[in-house]
Amino acid sequence: MKWQSALAIYMLFWAFSVFLVLPFGVKTSEEAGVDLVPGQAQSAPHEFNAKRVMLRTTIVATVLFAIFWLNYMFGWVTADMLDWAH
Repeated sequence: MKWQSALAIYMLFWAFSVFLVLPFGVKTSEEAGVDLVPGQAQSAPHEFNAKRVMLRTTIVATVLFAIFWLNYMFGWVTADMLDWAH
């Protein structure tokens, strides 16, 4: 596999991982004990820490990509194994 392909696949894992990580550690204003800003939805997060989300996303994406890469190298699960039509 070319490094460009590996990088593209890693970026896909990273983009997918953002949606896995976003809901964790979020507190609403009510849970934080702070008054809502006028016009703010009750479900909106009180505080957003982009660095923390990016770090968590990078860790999750790296673990997922490592599993993918190891499967690619050692062939644990192949396309032939997933072909149930035969």
